[in-house]
Amino acid sequence: MSLPPPVANQAFCDVSALEAGHIKIPLAWVLDDVSDSEFISAPTLSFLVRHRTRNDGTLVFDLGLRKDRETLPPAIIKQAAAGKSTASVPLDVVDSLAKGGTMPSDVEHQFFVGEGSRALVADRYPTNPDSVIPADVVPEDRTTYLDPQGWRPLGPFLHALDFHGDGSVYAVNAGHGHMPGHLNLLVRTSGDGGWIYLAGDSAHHWDLLNGGGGIGRHPLFGCAHEDPDAAEAHIE
Repeated sequence: MSLPPPVANQAFCDVSALEAGHIKIPLAWVLDDVSDSEFISAPTLSFLVRHRTRNDGTLVFDLGLRKDRETLPPAIIKQAAAGKSTASVPLDVVDSLAKGGTMPSDVEHQFFVGEGSRALVADRYPTNPDSVIPADVVPEDRTTYLDPQGWRPLGPFLHALDFHGDGSVYAVNAGHGHMPGHLNLLVRTSGDGGWIYLAGDSAHHWDLLNGGGGIGRHPLFGCAHEDPDAAEAHIE
């Protein structure tokens, strides 16, 4: 199933990767059939998406890690300690934006999340002391919940939203595998057929994409996804 071909004067975007911290995690948290002693180090990336012609077409996909990790909900801190996970944030997403000459106020679109996450956000920490969602994430006055029910099929994707209405950016319903309301982004990067797919937390290891392994389900470390079966179906 192919993606939409470009039209005359096709709109597209520039996409830049932003450093947003680094993590060291047990490999068994994300991949099955591996040793408990294996760890991987990886960057946590955010992406700046800038429309070539629209003045209101700048957005940031994913926000990476925060520097004040001590303020995270206890459930996250406990989970990280159980897996002996560590993190460092020399530059967060705001620092990386500033390094490239972009201020947070230049970002037009803020906090678009899937409708399925509404209940999780309403029940976040500290209302629910066991929640992994911090109190200051997804601020209500700057958040729009996108409901994929009315979205149209696009290529291999069942539900996609033409974000700007010009075929340059599509929000893709990623299902509930990683978490309810998870969204991916499909961005056209040239006027002659270039694309990039920003899958967020859909997959955390290359082996999940090339068939070299399955999603980890560890008795101690847990799983990187709320519904691993649905997450694997989305990857496929």
